[in-house]
Amino acid sequence: MTPTCFLQVDEVVAGYGPTTILNRVSFAVQRGERLAMIGRNGVGKSTALRAIMGLTRASSGRIVFDGENLASLAPHERAERGLGYVPQTRDIFPSLTVEENLLAGLKRRPRAALDEAYAIFPRLAERRRNGGAQLSGGEQQMLSVARALLGQPRLLLLDEPLEGLAPIIRQELLRAFGRMADETGITVLIVEQQVREVLAYAHRAVILHHGHVVHEAPAAELRDDEAILERHVGMAVH
Repeated sequence: MTPTCFLQVDEVVAGYGPTTILNRVSFAVQRGERLAMIGRNGVGKSTALRAIMGLTRASSGRIVFDGENLASLAPHERAERGLGYVPQTRDIFPSLTVEENLLAGLKRRPRAALDEAYAIFPRLAERRRNGGAQLSGGEQQMLSVARALLGQPRLLLLDEPLEGLAPIIRQELLRAFGRMADETGITVLIVEQQVREVLAYAHRAVILHHGHVVHEAPAAELRDDEAILERHVGMAVH
């Protein structure tokens, strides 16, 4: 295992019941990196995030975060170690206001820490008294990410944060994610179907196919490789 790796996923096998989804998947994330994980639907991208977070059990292989093997740790213990997870479903509380949702993510930190979230996502400051159900899809995604950030994770796992959003909102959200990474130094592992946008955001990308990594490259290089994208993702970005 490379000592400089912040997160190392090594030969992990995981799935649901008798169905194997991840088939000896291996990849690494460096500290401070923005790594995109792309691939066709159903190849195991979301399962990989869930296995890292401990929400899906890995039957074999190792997941090592900042030098510690996570195998014996429950999801809340992994969160305490510095893992943050934003699911595809966003999971905000629709009946609570924006500020009440954020307060739920403070984890014993002072209320003044909310200013950190509002600095990264100014739109949430404008909507702080609005209920979660009154927010647009993009605003709900901002809220879900901001709440995760208040737990001060060192590695943030984002599962399809751009799903269902209009192109202009996707761009706004990715700009906010860029500010978030620049200002906090957080490491980001992002699973996303919007290939064009996520490759513009990420430093590096891995492609999953049938539960294992089939290609990895700098994101800028992969954007120009139409043959690889057509073969493994089913599209080209140009």
